[in-house]
Amino acid sequence: MTAILSSCLIAAGVLVLADASEYPNARLLIEPVELASPDSRSIVVLDCRTQDKYKAGHIPNARWVDVPAWSKAFGNGTDVEAWGKRLGELGLRPDAEIVVYDDSKTVAAARIWWILRYWGFTNVRLLNGGWLAWQSARLPVSTEDPPPLAPVTLQLRPCKEVFASKEDVLECLSKETCQVVDARSEDEFCGKTKLSKRGGAMPGAKHLEWSDLLDEKTHRFKSAEEIRRLLAQAKIDLDKPMVAHCQSGGRSSVMAFALELMGAKNVRNYYAGWAEWGNAEDTPIVTPQSSK
Repeated sequence: MTAILSSCLIAAGVLVLADASEYPNARLLIEPVELASPDSRSIVVLDCRTQDKYKAGHIPNARWVDVPAWSKAFGNGTDVEAWGKRLGELGLRPDAEIVVYDDSKTVAAARIWWILRYWGFTNVRLLNGGWLAWQSARLPVSTEDPPPLAPVTLQLRPCKEVFASKEDVLECLSKETCQVVDARSEDEFCGKTKLSKRGGAMPGAKHLEWSDLLDEKTHRFKSAEEIRRLLAQAKIDLDKPMVAHCQSGGRSSVMAFALELMGAKNVRNYYAGWAEWGNAEDTPIVTPQSSK
């Protein structure tokens, strides 16, 4: 099947066809009906829900991923040997076609998508609508663990082009070489909600909450037209380099994914996010009255 397959939308329990090819980089998404087809048997499917939910029922042949463990282990992305071992023991190959899904509006799945991208896995996609879309389409569910993949020896090379450190962001702000896209809530952006020592925003940051990119009921990404409108309202230019951030890398991974889905070519994720920035002493912070 091609990326121009009609996508499967759920509306009042009825399947409605819609064209998924409207996104400039539609290949980043896969629809449930496509993943369920016989042509998809070679795809490695990763389940990013809790282990209890995975055991209760998952997409056939899906493999469970411990998202909190992966998130904690990532650190600053320098432990190449440990990650080579971790991914190699799972039998994940950098050239494998991988699909990731969750039941948390893609936050967990996007985090794993981005981590794999950082470690050089170039063919990773998200299941549009995640577990909710799979269930709504009444597709098969399994409680059996798939047979393990044969372990592989990996020599990983970090993809530094998708990663931003605190120093990178400071340089970006001082030299105005890129756009900073804040994916947190408006209350976090304005400093009303503090999850670190200091609250607020980076000077000049553009605010677009990650959840605005997704349909609340279906958990699917909004249409390309709707996302373009949101980006225009936030004054985000897809043709210019940008760094996305949130508190600790998950919501910004959704933002990075959406920006690439819409055709952006130069997107980095400040994975340490406000957990680092808001607790540091040398970082500039402002407190906007509103993100509008």
